Amino acid sequence: MKNSIKRLPDTEFSVMKAIWRCEEPITTHKIMERMNEGIEWKPQTLLTILARLSEKGFIRSDRVGRERSYHAMISEKEYLQIETGSFLKRYSGNSLGGLVKALYSEGELSREDLSELKEWLMNKE
Repeated sequence: MKNSIKRLPDTEFSVMKAIWRCEEPITTHKIMERMNEGIEWKPQTLLTILARLSEKGFIRSDRVGRERSYHAMISEKEYLQIETGSFLKRYSGNSLGGLVKALYSEGELSREDLSELKEWLMNKE
């Protein structure tokens, strides 16, 4: 499945973030509560997005009585790794150095940013 993962549109990604941040199984009601922390959607809108996510293989839906429960089929970490790899290929020719140079040219890197990068590089060696 991981090889066939495509980038999620922002609205679907917002729903996945809510799912990832809740203990599973998560109900439509819990997702709606989490989503209402910044986005006000009608229940039908959420159901439509959940159906799309299920079709794409991001979530599994189970019926429990009158309610549906949802389970993430891919972790947030897995998705972000795939998304980052895709971004790297698309915008910097698969060069991490090229990506850092592009980000640096947009503005100054803080000492904290540089320290974080150094620490990351040291751990990779």
